[in-house]
Amino acid sequence: MARGSTRLIVLTGGPGSGKSTLLDALATAGHAIAPEAGRAVIRQQMAIDGPALPWQDRAAFAEAMLAWDLRSYEEQTGRVSPVFFDRGIPDVAKYLSLCGLPIPRHISRACAVFRYDPLVFVAPPWREIYANDAERRQDWDEAVRTHAVMVDTYRGLGYETVDLPRTDVMGRAAFVLHHL
Repeated sequence: MARGSTRLIVLTGGPGSGKSTLLDALATAGHAIAPEAGRAVIRQQMAIDGPALPWQDRAAFAEAMLAWDLRSYEEQTGRVSPVFFDRGIPDVAKYLSLCGLPIPRHISRACAVFRYDPLVFVAPPWREIYANDAERRQDWDEAVRTHAVMVDTYRGLGYETVDLPRTDVMGRAAFVLHHL
């Protein structure tokens, strides 16, 4: 039996598409958020010179993201008000798919068991705001590919995806809140 909540809202998309900026705006407005696993894992692994980095050991990186996402899911389950997630457990499966790595059974099972709201908001590629940084090393083409695989992954898991408009952060926040 899949667990799930209409209070756990995923915002996803390719790198550099404005997800984290939107989540920061929602948090500033008083909404609960769950930060992105990938960036947190990269920061932690870099701090300890660990191997679970996407440019060193992609499978270990995926496992670390899964652990982070499962913990975030459990921490937010049972809240009365909505919680906005910067990516979700299916993003781990998407990551492995993009890397050409097999998706282990336990990750597929996690995607099936730990369900979010059926409506997933997707930030589409947006060239004008895309930028690399110390944690985001993907190029523009990879960002576009990530978006396409992301949409396919969530739809394949039975979620409905809706693209966020390419507008300022307040317009995006209003769009999300209106759809809820």
